[in-house]
Amino acid sequence: MQHTMGQRTPVLVVGAGPVGLALAGDLAWRGVECLLVEKSDGVITQPRMDMVGIRTMEFCRRWGIVPWVESAGYNRDYPQDCAWVTDLNGYEFGREPFPAPSQEKCPPQSPQKRERCPQNFFDPVLLRFARQSGRVTLRHETELTGLDDRGSHVVATLAEAKSGRTETVEAEYVVGCDGGASRVRQWLGIGMTGDAVLTYTTNVIFRCEGLERLHTKAPAYRYIFIGPEGTWATLVAINGRDQWRFSLVGDDQRRAVGEDEVRRAIVRAVGREFEFEILSMLPWVRRQLVADHYRKGRVFIAGDAAHLTSPTGGFGMNTGIQDAVNLSWKLAAVLQGWGGDALLDTYESEQQPVAVRNVSEAGDNLKRMLSPRILKPDPAVFDRDGPDIDAARREYGARYTEMMKREWFSIGIHLGYVYEGSPILVPDGTPRPPDEVSRYVQTARPGSRAPHVWLEPGRSTLDLFGREFVLLRFGAEPPPVDAIVAAAAAAGVPLRVVDIEHEEAERVYERRLVLVRPDGQVAWRADVEPEDAAGLVDTVRGAVGSRATPQPAAALVEG
Repeated sequence: MQHTMGQRTPVLVVGAGPVGLALAGDLAWRGVECLLVEKSDGVITQPRMDMVGIRTMEFCRRWGIVPWVESAGYNRDYPQDCAWVTDLNGYEFGREPFPAPSQEKCPPQSPQKRERCPQNFFDPVLLRFARQSGRVTLRHETELTGLDDRGSHVVATLAEAKSGRTETVEAEYVVGCDGGASRVRQWLGIGMTGDAVLTYTTNVIFRCEGLERLHTKAPAYRYIFIGPEGTWATLVAINGRDQWRFSLVGDDQRRAVGEDEVRRAIVRAVGREFEFEILSMLPWVRRQLVADHYRKGRVFIAGDAAHLTSPTGGFGMNTGIQDAVNLSWKLAAVLQGWGGDALLDTYESEQQPVAVRNVSEAGDNLKRMLSPRILKPDPAVFDRDGPDIDAARREYGARYTEMMKREWFSIGIHLGYVYEGSPILVPDGTPRPPDEVSRYVQTARPGSRAPHVWLEPGRSTLDLFGREFVLLRFGAEPPPVDAIVAAAAAAGVPLRVVDIEHEEAERVYERRLVLVRPDGQVAWRADVEPEDAAGLVDTVRGAVGSRATPQPAAALVEG
């Protein structure tokens, strides 16, 4: 076996799923080169996610790739209803109607909306994004086989599947985005806390042209099947045309499920015999786990390597994209010389509580979805008719529909996360807003996502944020910020000052000065400059107590 000394790279990203691709792309967008390795050939036969959440779409807006997502391949004219049925030719208990993606409107809190874009469509979009700058080197069929953190850098051993050649790469930092069975996490010796088995489930992607013509139900993105035994399967429109993902949801007992059983289950779900082609099958374990730590030395974990969640709610990948953006700007800051010694530690302290919150909510969504296994409907609703039985179905469906709303309406999960108590934020003394699931009230309180306001048609306040710190000054005669600008320049912190005279924005942001981080979270706000502007700058760059002076950076003032 041939072994060679390979390249040096600022960041080695292990795993080219959506989180690894987003991390590599965002690093490159910030001017940082990286090496991205993936042990597979990159072909997605089993898309594990299909919903790009609203915050992720805001990041896509920042990156300029929203049109790529919208044109990736999903039929955006396909209705997105969710329905709960006995089978597709049987009885419908209830339905939550949703418009097709092409017809859904953006909520008032965002310039974007969630988008239906399964992983087999979304990964190629993120790959295109990662490659467009020329700063990302991607190597498929290349596996990480060893890690050695030497304090000043990390030595990684890579193995190419086809040639058998091994290579040693030196990296300033390594990030494991290598999934739930993460070898990076295992090498670091990081444990996970939570429930290791919620259900054993088998996913099947099958093709059937014109499935809608074979049953009596109105089109829906997702069907939940409830039988005498309770909730037993789901069916999802994976491309809005001819491909579907059928999930046979088991319990916490492992058992083998073969193709014959799967075929019978699909026929039962549709309620009639029909022709279909199975494209792939994937048995998997639904888990509810969060890593005990997100970092050890110069090595980090993100995405499924750091948190595993039930897909009920669509929080998993979207939480991972938040990981990527949070970590990316901090790695860039340190590599570019203006990030302080404590900055990278805040990745874990900020993102881990978000994962605990989101993973727990997804687990509760699963319990609600599977509740018919415990609170079973009257057996008569499955095989009898009559006024009383019809009324019983409607009553049961109404209760289930009301219970499931928490999963369908979850804007608070996606936008309302708060980095409470983070050492790189400056609290303003206001109370933390309530952590709600289905409701989200925008706030510029430090630690929160900076609010969206339309400054003019097509231009959101969110369009101001991304590569650097942004200091917003509100009002016709905004307060001076000379001391903050000078302190940022002395510390090498990239800072842009933007003046805004806009009544709604002033009302939503509440203070005349608001400092927004590169990830779009508010770091500080007040009506006047602080007495210790250098202390403020050192706090937000993770260098409290340090007056080290990297290369000076100039501030840009915009009107």
